[in-house]
Amino acid sequence: MAELARLIDSEVFLAYATYTTIVLLKMMLMSIITAFFRITRKAFSNPEDTATFGKGENAKKYLRTDTDVERVRRGHLNDLENIVPFIGIGLLYALSGPALSTALMHFRIFVGARIFHTIAYLMPLPQPSRGLSWAVGYAVTISMAYRLLTTGLHL
Repeated sequence: MAELARLIDSEVFLAYATYTTIVLLKMMLMSIITAFFRITRKAFSNPEDTATFGKGENAKKYLRTDTDVERVRRGHLNDLENIVPFIGIGLLYALSGPALSTALMHFRIFVGARIFHTIAYLMPLPQPSRGLSWAVGYAVTISMAYRLLTTGLHL
């Protein structure tokens, strides 16, 4: 138990906690941006969400898809597909005792790639900017997993 307490108090774990908090807050921000786009574009997916804009048949016109709302939603889904694995693999990686400089490089590159991916998705920036930022973040997670499988786990 003392060994686990030492690992959790380590600078690597604190860096992991910091950068994980940043990407989780960024992912939470995507929910707010989605709501903003839904309200400003008056494009809702649930009938009860249209009550502010009308009743009955009048409200049905707000039950629709909007290209801007869908773009934000796709960005949010991409966050879920990439940030969740980073959290799990990153935690195991942080607890495996990597060098602080290597861990910081992994965490910082991942966070930078995810922030840039969101900017590229929302603006939108021309490809391959979004694809490259996705690939960089994905490669970071794979790199941490590779290190765990080759040095940390006893298979």
